[in-house]
Parts: sequence; structure tokens; C-alpha cells
Amino acid sequence: MAKVLHCNDLVPGCKFEARGICDEEVIAEFADHIATAHNMFEISDETLAMVSKAIHEEARSRVRFARV
Repeated sequence: MAKVLHCNDLVPGCKFEARGICDEEVIAEFADHIATAHNMFEISDETLAMVSKAIHEEARSRVRFARV
């Protein structure tokens, strides 16, 4: 299952979402984003720990139809 990180969980108001197959892919995509969008070019160990905790399995949306 895919992994996702919502930037809004770390930077309120940001709509960016990083996705990948594994945590490393998500972190790499997120690192590119925060460098370009938020001018944050270095990630401290503390920030990396927060980023890692914010990554979660992407839930698949299911639509349920009521029977009539």
C-alpha cells in the first residue's frame, strides 16, 4: 500500500502531499518540496523524526451505495 505525508500536518495551511511506496520515497519528495516551497534546505534530526511520524498508509477511499 502507498504511503502519504500531508505537509499541512507539519506546516499549517500547505496543501502539498508527498506520496511513495516506502518512507524513503516520501521523505525524498517532501525534502524537495520544503526546500523549494518553504526555503528549508536542511532537515534536522528532530524535524526528520517529526516527518517520519507524520507518514502513514494511504487510505483507499471507498464509496458505498445504498440499496433501494
